[in-house]
Amino acid sequence: MNNRIGRRFEELKAEGSAALITYLMGGDPDFDTSLAIMKALPECGSDVIELGMPFSDPLADGAVIQAAGQRALKGGQTLKRTLQLTREFRQVDDQTPVVLMGYFNPIYSYGVDRFLADARDAGIDGLIIVDLSPEMDQELCIPASRAGIDFIRLATPTTDDARLPKVLENASGFVYYVSMNGITGNALPNPVDIAAAVARIQKSTLLPVCVGFGVKTAEQAHVIGRASDGVVVGTAIVSAIADTLDSTGRVVADPVKAVTNLVTELVCGVRQLDRRGRDVSTAI
Repeated sequence: MNNRIGRRFEELKAEGSAALITYLMGGDPDFDTSLAIMKALPECGSDVIELGMPFSDPLADGAVIQAAGQRALKGGQTLKRTLQLTREFRQVDDQTPVVLMGYFNPIYSYGVDRFLADARDAGIDGLIIVDLSPEMDQELCIPASRAGIDFIRLATPTTDDARLPKVLENASGFVYYVSMNGITGNALPNPVDIAAAVARIQKSTLLPVCVGFGVKTAEQAHVIGRASDGVVVGTAIVSAIADTLDSTGRVVADPVKAVTNLVTELVCGVRQLDRRGRDVSTAI
C-alpha cells in the first residue's frame, strides 16, 4: 500500500495501535470554521479524517448529522467547496488521509470523471458512498480505484458470509464496519458482538477493519480499538460543534476547542493512555 491511507495503517500497526478516524461535515457551521477544525484534528491525534459531503436527502444519517448538513447547505457549501476545504487543508498537512463520505447524487451531478480528477487534485485519498451497492461498482468504485482513490466499503451486522465476498470484492483502503442497523448516532451495541463481527470480516480480507456508529466516549473507543483496526467517531464530534451554536446557528463558543477537547479524550482511549501519556490499558 503506497497511498496515505495504507501508510497510516502500516504505521499504526507497527505501533500496535488502532486508528482514530474522525468525521466532520464539510462547511459546518461555515467554511472557515470547518477548515479550522479540520486543521486541528491531526494536531490532537486524529489519524484519518472523514469529510462529509452535505446533501439535501441524507437517508442514512441521524438527526445530528442531518442538521449539520442543513447548516452547511444553508451557508452555501457545495461539493466544489468541500473539495476546496481539502485543497486548503493540504497546504498545511500533506500526510493525514482524507476520505470523503456521503451520497452518490452530488457526485453524479458533478460528473464522475470530473469529480475524480478534481478529488485527486485536491488531495482526497478515499471515498465512502453509502448508497452505492457492490452491484453498482462500475458507477464509481472501479473508476475511483483506477484514479488512485480508495473505495471504502461498508459492512453491517446483516452482511452474512454469503454476501461478504461481494462486499469486499473491489474494496480498498479499509473496511468500515457499521456496528448497528439503522441511522447514525444510535447507541453502541454489545462490544462482544462487535469483536466477533470484526474477527469474521478479518478472516476474509487483509484490509484494516474499522468500527463506527455510536462511539462517543474514551471508554467506548478503548473497547472498540482493542477489537478492531480503527475507531470511527462522527456524531459525537458533530454534536460538540452544534453545542457551540445558538438556535440560529450563530457561533457563540469555540467549536475548535470543543472538538479538540473531545478528540483528545478519544485518542487517550484508543491509545490506552491518560492525558499525561501514561499507560492505563489495565485500568480501563
